[in-house]
Amino acid sequence: MLTEEQSHQAAELLVEAERTRQRMPQLSMLHPEITLDEAYRIQSSYVRQRLDGGARIVGHKIGLTSRAMQIAAGIAEPDYGCILDDRLFRDGSQISAAMFLAPKIEVELAFVMGEDLTGPGCAVHDVLRATEFVMPALEIIDFRTEPPLVVTDTIADNAAFGALVTGGRIVRPQEADLRWIGATLSRNGVIEESGLSAAIMGHPAAGIAWLANKLAAHGVTLRRGEIVLCGSFTRAVDVVAGDVFHADFGRLGAIGVSFA
Repeated sequence: MLTEEQSHQAAELLVEAERTRQRMPQLSMLHPEITLDEAYRIQSSYVRQRLDGGARIVGHKIGLTSRAMQIAAGIAEPDYGCILDDRLFRDGSQISAAMFLAPKIEVELAFVMGEDLTGPGCAVHDVLRATEFVMPALEIIDFRTEPPLVVTDTIADNAAFGALVTGGRIVRPQEADLRWIGATLSRNGVIEESGLSAAIMGHPAAGIAWLANKLAAHGVTLRRGEIVLCGSFTRAVDVVAGDVFHADFGRLGAIGVSFA
């Protein structure tokens, strides 16, 4: 079992890797017996250190929502992390690729909570009732540890959260069938990926309900005003300097972002 000091030191390595843009050795190699619970404790220490540095938690993210990804990672449920305010961008932003180590981009939907939501027993209808609006989003995932990665590495690394870009048209949950939101993702004018939001656990709100129930066991509530990413419904696409991405969400509009 990792000690509190070991968890703190592991989180320090992640913060330093992020600061210097130099990937660190896998925590699963440094601590071969690391468990999922211990990986989440490292994540919590990482987030605390980022907050001590001036960042704020503005929401939460879910990853590994597809069954195929869970099988590949060797787990039976999604993972989760925190969204930090110093990594938020708007539609049309130009972002420095140098602020990341190994960035990839994914198509998502962002739920903005209109009221507090907590488990246990939270279901899809509870999420829809508590959500103020849903909007298109692009998540930039980043990996601060060297490959190959296992799920404990990704969990400890704040579920690989790198940054969040939001834009497009906001909709109330009652205004659209959220299972059938489609999107295409283009890089430099070429469509690289497309997907349908039903790929996220059958309904994107199902991921939010899962998270609310999971966090309730740790005394955490999804708070009014927080952003919650429900998980990607496309494959992650590599990002390099000079890339221009365009995500078309149909009736929900589009998001554009470029990397310098």
